[in-house]
Amino acid sequence: MYRFATASLLFLFALPSSWAARSVPMSDTDGRIEVSEFEPAGTPGGGFLTDLLNNSLERAAARDADSSQVRPALGRRLTDYVSVPKFGAYFIGKYAYSDREGEHGGDGFSQRFIRAYVDGTILGDFHYRLQAQVNNSSFHMKDYFLEWCHWKELAVKVGQFKRAFLFENPYNPWDVGLGDYSLIARHLAGIADKDGSVSNGGRDQGLQIQGDLFPSRKDGHRYLHYQLQLMNGQGINAGDANRRKDLIGTLQVQPVTGLRLGLFAWNGNYVSEGITVDRKRWAVAVNYEHNGWSARAEYAHSKGHQVSDYDKTTDTWKGTGHADGWYAAAGVPCTSWLKIYLRYDAYRSQKTWQSLKTIYSLCPNIQLHKNLLIQLQYNHVHDRQLTHADYNELWGELYVRF
Repeated sequence: MYRFATASLLFLFALPSSWAARSVPMSDTDGRIEVSEFEPAGTPGGGFLTDLLNNSLERAAARDADSSQVRPALGRRLTDYVSVPKFGAYFIGKYAYSDREGEHGGDGFSQRFIRAYVDGTILGDFHYRLQAQVNNSSFHMKDYFLEWCHWKELAVKVGQFKRAFLFENPYNPWDVGLGDYSLIARHLAGIADKDGSVSNGGRDQGLQIQGDLFPSRKDGHRYLHYQLQLMNGQGINAGDANRRKDLIGTLQVQPVTGLRLGLFAWNGNYVSEGITVDRKRWAVAVNYEHNGWSARAEYAHSKGHQVSDYDKTTDTWKGTGHADGWYAAAGVPCTSWLKIYLRYDAYRSQKTWQSLKTIYSLCPNIQLHKNLLIQLQYNHVHDRQLTHADYNELWGELYVRF
């Protein structure tokens, strides 16, 4: 397995650069600070089939529209003040090997997920999106929202979308740089929450206001970004379980283009099987993206038990009710088609050193085409809660837009 992975990587290193499309840094021309998979700079875009569909729709709309009813908005042509819908889809497949005791070599081949989405605008100022996901035999709605965004200083969004907690959470899987999100994003941002809720992809249902303030006179970038969310707290595709709502907010400063400093706070709760657990969380973070170089580091703290901590027979809680974690990641562009990511990732499920889990990761990203990304990732894991604390993982992931 290791020989095969090494040989494959060496072969890809040897490919001529003309075979690969040059990577293009995410656009920052609109001055917004937020980096989200629902912003033009962060969406994975169309693929082989969806580009054909999108281009055909735009040509048909332009041909049939009266010139007085056509005007540009958000990068696409508007007909009768409604944009031509834009479709996109992609899948991620994975191979996982592990020498952890009892894992029997890992999961092998698996479908990470398949996603399809459509977005567009109404009356120029209302941006909508629908995104569905399939995991093997499970189909569910991932996102649906409508956002009024007439001003950069104030936008209002309602529906189901990403929580405003951590820089990494809103990142599209294509842009994370590694084969999975960090441990704190997975456990404390709601991707696969520590409190016992189902995997939500870092999302919830509710209302958000956000904006970008104080444009720079030099290059137009915005110095301050804010988001404030009022959410159900139960995650995706679920109604509220009590009268309380989760309040989530962030303030982010961008002193220079590409450098973001953020504070995040979250006060809420989660209900399951008649048991209510608190979510009192905060985080501090730094993020940098410039000319293909990437660096981010985040620390998050959580106060609140897991549902499984409660013993109904004794009416008591086990565990400390606290958790925290941190990570540092860097992405180094090597060629037009190769970028290598490194990450140190740590999480303490009980905020004790005895509960520490750390992962050291190396992950080359090989982008041979805008619709094709290959990741080969090595992880060394040290988990102090296991009898045999150290083990290794080898992942291979294939990203395809279609």
